[in-house]
Amino acid sequence: MKSFPTRSYPFVREALLARREIALLDVREEDPHAQAHPLFAANFPLARIELDAWTRLPRRDVPIVLLDGGEGFAARAAATLEALGYTNVALLDGGLQGWIAAGGEVFRDVNVPSKAFGEFVEAERHTPSLSAEAVDALLASKEHVVVLDARRFDEYQTMNIPGSISVPGAELVLRARALAPDPATRVIVNCAGRTRSIIGAQSLVNARLPNPVAALRNGTIGWTLAGQTLEHGSARQFDPQAGRDTATLEPSREAARALAERAGVGRVTLEEAARWAGDAARTTYRFDVRSPAEYERGHAPGFRGAPGGQLVQETEMFAPVRGARIVLLDDDGVRANMTASWLAQMNADVYVIDDARPADLVETGAWRAPAPAAPHVASIAPEALAARLAQADHGTVVLDFTSSANHVKAHIPGAWWTLRSHLAAGFDDLRGVPDAKSYVAVCMTNALAPFAAPEVAALTGKPVEVLEGGTSAWIRAGLPVESGEIRLASPRIDRYRRPYEGTDNAREAMNAYLEWEYGLVAQLGRDGTHGFFVI
Repeated sequence: MKSFPTRSYPFVREALLARREIALLDVREEDPHAQAHPLFAANFPLARIELDAWTRLPRRDVPIVLLDGGEGFAARAAATLEALGYTNVALLDGGLQGWIAAGGEVFRDVNVPSKAFGEFVEAERHTPSLSAEAVDALLASKEHVVVLDARRFDEYQTMNIPGSISVPGAELVLRARALAPDPATRVIVNCAGRTRSIIGAQSLVNARLPNPVAALRNGTIGWTLAGQTLEHGSARQFDPQAGRDTATLEPSREAARALAERAGVGRVTLEEAARWAGDAARTTYRFDVRSPAEYERGHAPGFRGAPGGQLVQETEMFAPVRGARIVLLDDDGVRANMTASWLAQMNADVYVIDDARPADLVETGAWRAPAPAAPHVASIAPEALAARLAQADHGTVVLDFTSSANHVKAHIPGAWWTLRSHLAAGFDDLRGVPDAKSYVAVCMTNALAPFAAPEVAALTGKPVEVLEGGTSAWIRAGLPVESGEIRLASPRIDRYRRPYEGTDNAREAMNAYLEWEYGLVAQLGRDGTHGFFVI
């Protein structure tokens, strides 16, 4: 394998402090990444590089520094990125252990820059909050109170505060005046833990909402630890027209614009942003911060959908190049300015487009990620594979490269779930898989399997096909599926289980998570590279 240059801890640190562009990428799976990583190391799993790189790293000569935990993933990722056209790829000297040995701070969990920023905001601004017990008492007493859940709608449906309404982060300032028109109505903002509660509540305070505002302290975790009951499967959402009448929109728009200007947000036209996107010397991300439904109905060419609340919550995942330009667009003058005000305070170079018109939103549908052409691999139709598997002694083993969560939910009977990153010497994941005369590589949509198939062939020396249309096509054909944690050839490390997810979390894990969040401000101080400020 080709040797790549290395970059030291002082090199990376100096680039971060100087706000020079750098993409520090942890190419391990999400769970090991969540155990320990540098503050601005974005998770960029080796297994998905071909699917993610051209979206998340739009400039091919951006400085890239790759790290792993000694597994050899970084060198493999470097070779893949070079094959995709990236020209400035290096490895972190010594990997994660080298970072630690040089005195670098390491952080746990995921989306740490955003979560640490939330704690920083609360420490600086003393964001008002109420305990779970206090909010429960307000609700029980029939006080004039509205609870707004700032998470994604799918998270809200998992569990929510009784009676609360789903109003994802960037929607809060746009919608709150309509949802609580009486200034005496108390507005409570919650999420699962702390970050989106804090940022959401502080957004309303900053935007001069006349109502009393507070964050639900510790979110649904705090609610659960207090022994209070959550709802499940709720469907209450804001009215899409809420906040768009002149009486409520104008004060929200004026406040959002003023906040963006105070934070140092710039202005740019659609035409200029398009020119920036082609700039070979600077990375530019373009995001449409409206809701997914609005984005799919119509968006400007080149703009990726990134609901504002999630963009602030998962900044390093949407924009892993630290020091890049970020351009935001909406159709109301509120959501982009509010989102930009927070990203600027996170030390990003942010701009808002003011001149977008409905006629500019000419593309429809979900974001179509640019990706290289998949290797040419023999394929097999779902019905043909089903017929083969029905034969005795067919000798075919199906390897499923989808996410482990997708595999557990539904997979082809007999399929073995496998991590693509483990298809290399030194990993024995296939040792427990039955001997095969041939293999069929599948994933949910047939996006990843064609890239994995040649690696299976190289590792096993056996013929490999891919399933046309993936498991989704198998299901559409009415063919049977299995579910459950069965035939897992690899460990389920592709996703880190958040302590606040689901309904079966241990009290110890939830308390430990809160203690970790409380300690983030001190960690920021020790790390010293963040550049955060609060207006």
